[in-house]
Formats: sequence, C-alpha cells, structure tokens
Amino acid sequence: MSNPSLIIAAKDIRDSARDPFLAIVAGFLAVAALTALVTGAIALAGDVATYNAAKDALLALGKSTDEIKPPEFYPLRLLRGAVEQIEIVGAAIAILAGFRAAAAERGRQTLALILTRPLTMRQFTLGKIIAGIGLLALALGGVFALCAALLHGLSGIGLTQDDLARLALIWAMSLTYTACFFLLGFGLTLHLRRPATALLIAFAVWLILVLIAPQIGDTMDPDNQIAGGVFHALSIAKADQTRIMQGYTTFETIRDGIEQASVTKHFERLSFAVLGIKATYTGLPLGPILIEKIWDMVWIIATALGLGTIVLALPLNPKTLTEE
Repeated sequence: MSNPSLIIAAKDIRDSARDPFLAIVAGFLAVAALTALVTGAIALAGDVATYNAAKDALLALGKSTDEIKPPEFYPLRLLRGAVEQIEIVGAAIAILAGFRAAAAERGRQTLALILTRPLTMRQFTLGKIIAGIGLLALALGGVFALCAALLHGLSGIGLTQDDLARLALIWAMSLTYTACFFLLGFGLTLHLRRPATALLIAFAVWLILVLIAPQIGDTMDPDNQIAGGVFHALSIAKADQTRIMQGYTTFETIRDGIEQASVTKHFERLSFAVLGIKATYTGLPLGPILIEKIWDMVWIIATALGLGTIVLALPLNPKTLTEE
C-alpha cells in the first residue's frame, strides 16, 4: 500500500479498532433505531397471523378465500423510527467522529510531526476522511443489517429483493447524509485554533439544520396541522386550493426556502418515499419514486461533495499544529 492517503486511512481504522468509541456509539444508535422497530414488527406479525387464521377458517368451512380481501403488508414502513434516529442521533455521532478524527493528532501533538514526512496536507486530510467515512459505513451497515434481520424474522412476511434494494439505497444515502456532519466536525476541528470552539460551532449548525429548520418548515405549513391536511378536512377543491395559496406566495416561498435549506429534510423526504413510510408512496415501484425524488438525492450528495471539497482545499493554519 504505497498511497499515503490509504496509509493514513489504514492507521486510523486500526486505531479505531482498539478504541471502544465506535462500538459504543454504533450500539447506542442500533438500540435507539431498533426499539420502535421491534414493537412494530411484533404487531405486524400479529396482523399477519390474524389474516392467516381467518383464511384457514374459511378453507376449513369449504369457502373461498376470495371473501377476505388480502391485506397489503409493508414491513419497511416500520423503519420510520430508525430513519428519524439516523437523522438526529446519527448526525450528532458523525460530528463527534469528525471531531475525534481531527483532535486525536492535535491532542497527541503528532500532527506537526506527521506533516514533516513526505506527505501533503491534502493527502493527510483525504486519508482521515476515507477512514472516518469507512467507519461510518461499517456502523450504519451494522444498524441496517440488524433492522433487516429483525424485520425478516419478526414481521411474519419476510423481505423481498425489492425491499433489500430499497434498504441498500437508504443505507447509501444515510452514509452520505452522516458524512456531511462528519466533514463538518472534522473540518472545523482541523482548521480552527481551538477544538472546543469547533465542536460548539458544529453542534450549533446541527441544531439549526437537524432540529430547527425542519420544524419551522413543518409548523409553518398550515396544511400539516390536521391529519390528511386542512384542505382535505374541509373538502376544498383543488382549483380553490390553488387560488387560496396564491394569496400566500411570499409566506410559502419563505417557509419552503427554510425547509429546503436543511439537508436533513431532504434525507427524510427521500427515505420516507423509498421506504413507503409516507402513504403517498406506499406500494409504488422504486423507479418512479427515484425520478420524483432525484432532487433530494442530488442535494444530499452535493452537500457532502461540497463540504469534502472545502475541507480538502483549505490550507492548514500553522497555529493549529500546537493548539489543543
């Protein structure tokens, strides 16, 4: 392995294998994600058993099962809690991972020594990023593998190849989403003089993007305040809905702009659509969903690539070599 970046990445991964931090935080995320999933899967298995019992009773009476409309079961909808935990807890863990990746060398006063070797700052930074995102991929892969195993074993209906493809896609987008926050924590910690200040700023950004902006977008939307929507509850025709909303163009532009600025909201929209959590997309093929949600995917990927480019391009302030 002669590539300096890969050597740095391998070193970081070996160090992480000896550090219980990754295992602890991955276990915490897994427990948080699986708590709601287990309850829902058991309830779904009960519904499946009830349907099968009713079908068997009809067959025992010599009647056709056509008298019972087969229910449609969608086990992936039970992953709502897991997605929400990745949105909030996963992003916070990624910031801490980025902070630790940058602060580790500074805390041991080894960053200046490393950079005396035949190694550029960009190679060093790229190696740390590769290791950090690789470890995130491993942690999230474990969480999704546990979710898939529990859904398959407890739901009573198992998972299809299409379900597994959707899970793989959301794992990849979860990795890209959390990578945004890893890069945020890593970049700030690497380039600011005081790591504590970097961590504080990173969590301030996390607070705005993950908690504040999505909530403002939701609560400022009057149609979200009643189940099914205000317009639906009042039986307002589509043409009248359009006419009413024309009077709130500026308000809606501001509300939607705040919501669109949050990478968390884009991740949630994509995940809820692909997994069928949002009723509008339940049962739809994956292809049309991806076509409709391509903008959300582009936003998440562009955010990660943009942050990565900035972190790699910024020159290192020499004063950060000795600051703790």
